[in-house]
Amino acid sequence: MRIIVSLICGTIFGFGLYISAMIDPQKVLGFLDIWAIADGGWDPSLAFVMGGGLAVAIPIFQFAKNRTEAVCGGEMSLPTNRAITTKLVVGGLLFGTGWGLVGYCPGPALSALAFGHTDTIIFVVAMIAGMGGARAMGLNK
Repeated sequence: MRIIVSLICGTIFGFGLYISAMIDPQKVLGFLDIWAIADGGWDPSLAFVMGGGLAVAIPIFQFAKNRTEAVCGGEMSLPTNRAITTKLVVGGLLFGTGWGLVGYCPGPALSALAFGHTDTIIFVVAMIAGMGGARAMGLNK
């Protein structure tokens, strides 16, 4: 059952990324370019996508936070660490830098692989290499 639910959720996520054009780095960069607000060139659509995600996630997390078992079976463990650490801040800055320079974050980049664009393939390979390098350096602990 968990596999079926994962397939359904992944399919919905992929459709959403495609329909909202969030797999297009130019669309994302249009949102991140807040300096374009002054000349009317800013694209606020990503905010609506984020808002839609929050509208779904908030009630589900409220439902899930008091459970010990997932609806489809298996252990339920939500994150409890709320500490803002140097590692979190540096990681966020690095993530944001990559996102701002290229317009991809991991989920949309993986989804965009379906189109076989060379720049997307290079980005995903570099992303995996960066993740592997950070892990090899012990930065994932």
